Amino acid sequence: MKIALGSDHGGYALKCDIIQLLEKLGYEYKDFGCYAPESCDYPDFGAAAARAVASGECDRGIVICTTGIGISITANKIKGIRCAHCADPLEAEMTRRHNDANMMAIGAGFTGKNLAERMVEVFLTTEFEGGRHQRRVDKIMALEN
Repeated sequence: MKIALGSDHGGYALKCDIIQLLEKLGYEYKDFGCYAPESCDYPDFGAAAARAVASGECDRGIVICTTGIGISITANKIKGIRCAHCADPLEAEMTRRHNDANMMAIGAGFTGKNLAERMVEVFLTTEFEGGRHQRRVDKIMALEN
């Protein structure tokens, strides 16, 4: 599984922590920026990561800004993306089980390293349940047309 990563300056340090976790767990990843803690604009990096997931270049994506809100809104503007803003492992689990989310957004200003790492592990290992949830995901995705 290949993971797309994107952050702004507010999420840069946490993204670096997540990169270390992905390497430790053996996941392949592509970092779409930012690459330094200087002020920058989250839409640039959130959209790049989302495009990689939507195109199939990457299987899932993780995007991070200070709140996680702006970058999740950005990712969801890309056709084919279901990006959930998550604040705890249960949300990360349920968005995979019920929504087949292909991206997760994290707010680095509210989520510490240990919690974020657990959320990432859960997000990457939880399978979609399908069944009645597939019907709902199909309805969500039909809204793009």
